[in-house]
Amino acid sequence: MKDKPTIFITGGGTGGHIYPAVAVADYMKTFCDVYYVGNPKNLEYDIVTKKDYKFLPIKIKGMPRKACLSLVLWMIELFFAVLRAIYYEIKYKPDAVFGTGGYVSAPSLIAAKLLSIPFIMHDCDANPGLVTRKLAPYAACVSLAFDKAKEQINNKNIHINGNPIRSEFKTLTKEQARKSFGIRNKMTICIMGGSQGAKSINMASVNILKTLSKNYNVQIIFQTGKKKYDEVEKFLMEVYPDYINDKNIIMKPYFDDMVTVLKASDIAVSRAGSLSISELCASGVATIFVPYPHAAADHQRKNAKLMENYGAGCYLEDDDVSGKRLLELLVNYINNPELLSNVQFNASSLAKYNGTYEISEQIKSVVFK
Repeated sequence: MKDKPTIFITGGGTGGHIYPAVAVADYMKTFCDVYYVGNPKNLEYDIVTKKDYKFLPIKIKGMPRKACLSLVLWMIELFFAVLRAIYYEIKYKPDAVFGTGGYVSAPSLIAAKLLSIPFIMHDCDANPGLVTRKLAPYAACVSLAFDKAKEQINNKNIHINGNPIRSEFKTLTKEQARKSFGIRNKMTICIMGGSQGAKSINMASVNILKTLSKNYNVQIIFQTGKKKYDEVEKFLMEVYPDYINDKNIIMKPYFDDMVTVLKASDIAVSRAGSLSISELCASGVATIFVPYPHAAADHQRKNAKLMENYGAGCYLEDDDVSGKRLLELLVNYINNPELLSNVQFNASSLAKYNGTYEISEQIKSVVFK
C-alpha cells in the first residue's frame, strides 16, 4: 500500500502550459508523490528537472493544422505517445492526472480516459485549446483562467480559478518592488516580448527609448529576450549611443525576477500569452498588448481583444507596431493620469491571486474522495 497518493502532472511546450503545471506540482508535492510527464526536448524538461521532480519523457509535437502527410505522421506519433502514457500509468498507478492543455498533455489525458483514471484539466486561455475542448466532457473537473472560456466547454464541474501565479504578486507593493529593484519611485514602463523576445516590439522600442527618457522622464525596464539582446544593443548603439549612461533605461536579455519587474511598473508593452496577462493584471499594470501572430489557434489575439474589451489594456497588431505608433499609445497613458488609473483599476479587478490553491484543492477533492 502506498504511503501517499500519486499524481501525474502534464503540460508543456510554452510557459503558459508549463508554469501553471509546475506551480500546482509545487503545492501538491506535500500531499502526493508527483510525476511530471512532458517532452524532453521542450522547455518543461529544464524547468522540471531543476526542481528534482521525477520526469517521464513522452515524444509528441504540435498537431499540424492542415490535412496532409504530416498530419498522418502526427497521428501515428500520437498513437505511440498514448501507448507510452498507458505504460507509465499502469506502472506508477496515479490516483489522478492533472493536465494544463496543449499537445504535450494529450497522451496522458487520453491514457487516463482509457484506463478510467480521473483527470483534471486547466486551460489558461480565453479561447480554450483543442485538447481541452475535446477532452473536457470526460474530466472530473475543469479549471479555467477566463470566465468567457466556459462558453466552449462541455462539463458540469467548471471552476474559474485564474492562472496559478506566485504569491508575491499579492503581497509586494510598488514602492517595495522599486526599492528592491534599485530604481526611483516614478513612472515606469516595462517592455518585454517574452523570454525569447519579440523582434517587432524590440525594434520599435529602440527607436523611442531616448524620447521616452529625455522628453517624458520615465524609467524603462527593457527585456529584449536572450536571443535578441546582441541585435538590439547594436541597433541601440547606433540610434542612442549614450544610452549606457542613461539612468532611466535598464536593458537586459532576461529578468529572472519578473514579479519585481512587473510590480515596479505602471505601463507595459507585452505579448498576450495568458500567463503574462494574469501576471500583468495581478500587478495592476496598463498594458499595450502586441499578440504573437503565429500563436496556436490565434489565441493571443483573442486574449488581447478580450482585455481591450474589459478596458484593461489596448491592443496593437504585430504588423502595425512601429516606433511612432507605440510612442503614441504610451504617451496617451503618460499624459492622461485618469485614463491610466482607470485601465490599471480594470486590470487589477480581473486579477485572481489564489489560482494555485483553488486548483490544488480541486485536485485533492478528486484524489482523496
